[in-house]
Amino acid sequence: MAKKITTYQEDLIEALKDPQEAAAYLNAAMEESDRAVFLLALRNVAEARGGMASVAEKARLNRENLYRMLSRQGNPEIKSILSLLRSMGLKLSIVPKGKAAKSSKIRKAA
Repeated sequence: MAKKITTYQEDLIEALKDPQEAAAYLNAAMEESDRAVFLLALRNVAEARGGMASVAEKARLNRENLYRMLSRQGNPEIKSILSLLRSMGLKLSIVPKGKAAKSSKIRKAA
């Protein structure tokens, strides 16, 4: 029996169905400090979570607005991003960066 050949995009979408993979993927996209990269990552996670229509409904967002929001030129409000993430079973967290995290632990121990 011949092995099915999949595309990178199909493999990516399949991997992003796992919440841990989706979270790591979005975190990596945020590290790029490029809005377009992050919005593309959100689109891919939304596709993995049932597609834009399904995610828009769960997030209580208009599907057309969601497409616009996640386009290359999109400029979503934080409220919309938080709603979108919640609908996909994810949340936004802020953590100390590198040395700041280590130095704050040292200060607390002293």
